[in-house]
Amino acid sequence: GAAPNTSLLFPDLSGSAAAAAAFSATSAAAAAGQKKRVTVRLASKDDYATWKRLWSGYLTFYKHELADEVTDETWRRLLDPANDAQHCLLAVADDGRVMGFAIYLLHPSTWSVTPYCYLEDLYVAEGTRGSGAGRALIEEIYRRAEEGGWGRVYWCTDDDNYRARTLYDKLAKNARIIQYRHEK
Repeated sequence: GAAPNTSLLFPDLSGSAAAAAAFSATSAAAAAGQKKRVTVRLASKDDYATWKRLWSGYLTFYKHELADEVTDETWRRLLDPANDAQHCLLAVADDGRVMGFAIYLLHPSTWSVTPYCYLEDLYVAEGTRGSGAGRALIEEIYRRAEEGGWGRVYWCTDDDNYRARTLYDKLAKNARIIQYRHEK
């Protein structure tokens, strides 16, 4: 078959005047015309209560329930220094409020010699949507991808998640992929 298009979900910003701004998470809100600045940082052990509240909102948004042991194990893995594949970023408003998170996984690919990044979970609290937090989280992952030489950043969303898709359509290409699952 034809060689896969490895740039489907990682926009090529190299050589463009917008490249510097696109990878600047702290200026994302300003670039979007917002008044507040959004800073993105890695989660730390002190963020557990805040992350858990946001995680609960994320699960509610997707009408999903998880056992507490899954949530606890997820947090443990995110903070495990031996786990260099899974990471959690937090979007923080200039007043210190954590507005959202992004959890991403790095993994090898059969289609590339460089790692791919799967943005597994992205959530911005309902009252702060439209603040630039989602954009800042994605752009920080793009910055890390550029710095780390990752071949692709990709994610999934529900087809009826129109508000988020409006942002995603500005930041990446829709790969028009249908996902199949088998779960035990």
